[in-house]
Amino acid sequence: MIRATTAVRRTSAHVTMTKGRRIAQLLSFLVILLPAAARAASVEMMTTSGCSCCHAWARHLHAAGFEVTVKDLAMGQLMRAKLDAGVPATLAACHTARIGGYVVEGHVPAREIQKLLTERPDAIGLVVPGMPIGSPGMESGDRREAYEVLLLKRGGKTEVFARYE
Repeated sequence: MIRATTAVRRTSAHVTMTKGRRIAQLLSFLVILLPAAARAASVEMMTTSGCSCCHAWARHLHAAGFEVTVKDLAMGQLMRAKLDAGVPATLAACHTARIGGYVVEGHVPAREIQKLLTERPDAIGLVVPGMPIGSPGMESGDRREAYEVLLLKRGGKTEVFARYE
């Protein structure tokens, strides 16, 4: 009888251990299948100190679930970082961010960044040139300008990724 009880206990422990292993295997499998957006939700934003629209854009990303780190640079350092990242001066905006192996230039909406990270196109990243009124971080009441989010490809070519009216 003692042996049977011990055997049952071993079986229960074995079942518990097997369940634990199965859960660990399942979790490992799910991590592999998670979209890149879920694994790469950390954003490093480079800007100049005191730029209120840049910090408003960072709050927009934070509200969408991204973890945002702000790095204040001198203007010359910021411009060098943009050029080194592959952003042409003609497409530059007030801040540059890095997320999931991509560059995000300007006031790009969070949903377009999430789409970029899910689809993973072969590109440098996304760009919203200038500072369009009504884009995230550039809100001004009900005023809105139409603008495009551009996919910046290697070699400097762009294509429209999204349009906002």
